Amino acid sequence: MLRKLRILLATVSFILITLLFLDFSGALHSYFGWMAKLQFIPALLASSFVTLIAIVVITVLFGRIYCSVICPLGIYQDGISHLAEKRKKNRYSFKKSKRYRYYIGLIFFLLIAFGFTGYAIFIEPYSIFGRFASNIFSPVYRLINNMLAYFAERWNSYAFYHVDVYVKSLPMFIVAIAYLLIITVLALTNGRWYCNSICPVGAVLGCLSKFSLFKPHFDEEKCVSCGLCEKNCRCSAIDSKKHEIDYSKCVSCFNCVSKCNKGAMKYGYYKYFKVTEEPKVIGDEGKTSRKTFIATVATIATASALHAQEKVVDGGLATILEKKAPKRITPLKPAGSESLENFSSKCTGCQLCVQNCPNDVLRASSKLDTFMQPEMSYERGYCRPECTACSEVCPAGAIHKITREQKSSIKIGHAVWIDRNCIPLRDGVECGNCAHHCPTGAITMMPYDPDDAASHKIPLVNTERCIGCGACEHVCPARPFSAIYVEGNLIHMEV
Repeated sequence: MLRKLRILLATVSFILITLLFLDFSGALHSYFGWMAKLQFIPALLASSFVTLIAIVVITVLFGRIYCSVICPLGIYQDGISHLAEKRKKNRYSFKKSKRYRYYIGLIFFLLIAFGFTGYAIFIEPYSIFGRFASNIFSPVYRLINNMLAYFAERWNSYAFYHVDVYVKSLPMFIVAIAYLLIITVLALTNGRWYCNSICPVGAVLGCLSKFSLFKPHFDEEKCVSCGLCEKNCRCSAIDSKKHEIDYSKCVSCFNCVSKCNKGAMKYGYYKYFKVTEEPKVIGDEGKTSRKTFIATVATIATASALHAQEKVVDGGLATILEKKAPKRITPLKPAGSESLENFSSKCTGCQLCVQNCPNDVLRASSKLDTFMQPEMSYERGYCRPECTACSEVCPAGAIHKITREQKSSIKIGHAVWIDRNCIPLRDGVECGNCAHHCPTGAITMMPYDPDDAASHKIPLVNTERCIGCGACEHVCPARPFSAIYVEGNLIHMEV
């Protein structure tokens, strides 16, 4: 019964979180956006103490339920392991806990504490799932939607509508495939090896779960040492010969309770806190490493409260050169991120904002120092002043939620004119697209020669009024590089 309830809750949780990455309408976030904010690392970066305390309390009471019910990557591994068990049953065996997972966790949280989140996010579980959900699952989902839209149109139905399907970032797509293959292969061969060897969240919750009040345990009088519990434990946490369980690895999936046909494995209040001892090392530092890890993580948690495929037609008529992104000295970050430093230190690169950007402005960075974190570019669209989608879905506090009124007054960058690219000067024809489409009226057209009113007009940018939305850069007909582009601001200000 417990196992079926856990599977039901995990299935619902997994479907809802996955749909957050697949839904391109934005409707689901109005109802289930809070699911993303339940994830441990995003909650830590967003200083959501209520969520963190709730996770800690649940873990101390019931064990690592978080890993088997809330974490989408953990649930994904369970699903893959279940498929593997169809071919080969009773395939697991007890493995002693490895001390290096604590060191990995320690390094992870130190990187976050010192602002190097861009390097730490390579092993963050929620974001790993988000990367292959948004880069692999989402295109498939959109293709299916377009097929349904095709047939619906022929029945005069508009229940579905066509959406663009393209690779937003080739490096990110390759990374997502690599993540998917690695996690899938590990789950097929070793169950939850990633969770108990690499995952930093698993390391933290594993320290707490050893002292949980409710946990699976042996009834030694009924146990016949058949080993079924050990052979079906995806965490390799059960030593059936010694009647011991490594509770730092157990995720309370209840497989052992379900498989035991003698009633010797039970889940409930367990007052004998017998914990499988890890291999001892010589020296005082080995004896105190776990205590040091727990203390350090607690300190850090407190301190942390702190090639896209582009369009090649203009108006659907004339075939033109592909527009290329300019080289910006300072990258553009969404309104609500406050500053480049704040964004870089809190963003986990989960791709949720990228997936939900209705204007195709956000895409994953391919730069080494900000790899996988979103940045803005205006080849396919511009950041509309009335749009606040990214600020509404960010679970980590990298983009704070803002109103439409605030969005239209936040300066994320400023327009820069490049004379050698400008069509009036280069081709001798009038233009003015940038000025006509500027939503803040920050661009006016002035004669190139002040003494000759008949000379071709060029744009003059009022940087005090410009908010960096990119409308000018997007609509500029110059190819392959726009004659006007937006340079990012290190710190976002209000007009």
